[in-house]
This record gives sequence, C-alpha cells and structure tokens, in this order.
Amino acid sequence: MRILHVDSSPRGDRSISRRLTQAFIDVWKHANPDITISYRDLGHQSVPFVDEAWIAAAFTSPEKILPEQEATLALSNTLIDELLATDVWLFGIPMYNYSVPANFKAYIDHIVRVRRTFSVNEAGEYEGLVHHKKVVVITARGGIFSEGTPDADADFQAPFLKKVFSLIGATDLAFIHAENLAGGPEARQQSLDVAHRQIQELIAQYEVTKS
Repeated sequence: MRILHVDSSPRGDRSISRRLTQAFIDVWKHANPDITISYRDLGHQSVPFVDEAWIAAAFTSPEKILPEQEATLALSNTLIDELLATDVWLFGIPMYNYSVPANFKAYIDHIVRVRRTFSVNEAGEYEGLVHHKKVVVITARGGIFSEGTPDADADFQAPFLKKVFSLIGATDLAFIHAENLAGGPEARQQSLDVAHRQIQELIAQYEVTKS
C-alpha cells in the first residue's frame, strides 16, 4: 500500500490539520507496517501559481510541444506522477475564508490537467483518467459548517474538493472535519476526539474492504 501524504497548513507544529494527518499515518502504520509513504509539504514549500506559459504548454498537443514547454510542465508532471504512483491520497487542509488555502488551489491547478488526469471527449464532456484511488481529506475549521447547521451554505471547501477530484476520476472520497476549533477549549477537544475516532473508524473500514 502506497500513501501520498500532503499537508497545506503553514502553521507547523501549531497546525491541527497536520496533527490529524500524522495521527492517520500513525494509526495506519500500526496496522500496516509495510506501507510506503510519500510526503509533500505545501505549507512550507508551496508550488507556484500557473501562469500564461504554463497554460500554453498544458494545452499544446504532445507532438507539437517544445522543449521549453516541457520544462515549464516539469513540476506539474512530478506532482501528477506522485498521485498516479500511490493508492491512497491523504490531504490535510485548513479552511481559509470558507475554502482551501491558496497553496492548495495552486496544487490543484497543477494536477488537474488535460491529457494527464482528465480528457474531453468528442461530445465536449470531461472524463477522468485517474481511477481506483482512495482520497482522504482532513480539514480544520474554526466554525461549524456541517450539513444542517446555519453556516452549512458557507462551506465552499468540501463541495469544491468533491467536484474537482471527481473531475479527474477520483470518486472514492472521505472527509474528516475537525470543526468548531475556535469555540473554546472544551468544544475544541470534543471536535478533536471525534476526528480521532473517525480516523480509527475509516482505517478499520479500509482494512475490511482490503481483506
């Protein structure tokens, strides 16, 4: 089993999402000591935003692409290759202004790429090219945005991630939300306890489906 572990919080040791993704790794390693983990830290080593040269290169057909365009897409190819080489994608993503941090959006723009992770058929419909991947997203949120709560319609994070991962074909998606982290010490601890329990339950579920 190969896991790609990506953190996007810039907060280092103070980051809740980082602590929870590490907890996920620790629990899974305890059950599966032979797993292979690839790690990328977007919070401390962010990827650049795509620019005009990148867009031109990405939409150039392979038979016409120039050497300098291949160089422009080198990082994007590396990021996509990391995804394709692993079975489980684990993302730690804090909620910033109701959505994802800018560094994670930049990452998404590099990995959602025509002819690499999705295609467009003759009818103009998008078709994902990435299949049989499990995606785990662990979020850290100051407020409460769960379905049925007053601020549920302000959650532009989870719907965006569901849509963009389904675009490339990765539809086996699980969310673990640590919410109400700004609600005081007791509320914060309750949320963390729930998140840790959900981590245990999700990994147990994966173990059952694997056997």
